[in-house]
Amino acid sequence: MVVTYALLAGLGTGLSLIVVIGAQNALVLRQGVLRQRVPAIVAICAGSDAVLIALGVGGVGAALTAWPAVLTAVRWIGAVFLVGYGVLAARRVLRPSALTPERTAGAASAAILTCLALTWLNPHVYLDTVLLLGTASTGFGGDRWWFAVGAMTGSVLWFSALGFGARWLSGTFAKPAAWRVLDAAVAVVVTATGVSLVV
Repeated sequence: MVVTYALLAGLGTGLSLIVVIGAQNALVLRQGVLRQRVPAIVAICAGSDAVLIALGVGGVGAALTAWPAVLTAVRWIGAVFLVGYGVLAARRVLRPSALTPERTAGAASAAILTCLALTWLNPHVYLDTVLLLGTASTGFGGDRWWFAVGAMTGSVLWFSALGFGARWLSGTFAKPAAWRVLDAAVAVVVTATGVSLVV
């Protein structure tokens, strides 16, 4: 019973942290609509989350707080990256275009590198997975790894649903206006997140 509770708590907590509008989710959605590199993108996102969650539950988050200089460096690097990505999203708002698999075949491989950057250069990923989930898991004592499994499962479910389910939105996102709305939301959220890291 305790194991089940820890598993479900991890699942719920993990989903609550990743089901938000952000650069990573927007990229997964974009690739899903284009039906390009979806298995690889989903695997990178979910696999990276699993590694970071394991580090957090294993106590790495507590160890990192002992090195404030490292945290400061990561915060500034992440802030610059996020603001830069926000500017690119804002440019796409001003120059929207319909995206279809036929028109963007050349950009598919670049999505892999972008996904890795959005995952590993975003300080909020570390905050959510290593620090918050790591801290939350301590309340489950010996069952904290079941909490971790629940959180990892939530990540797999979410990114799989977003990536593979996005094909049903291909008709909507064949219109430039739909991408303009999505990119505008991403630009605001990502830029605000980057600025908040240093203000």
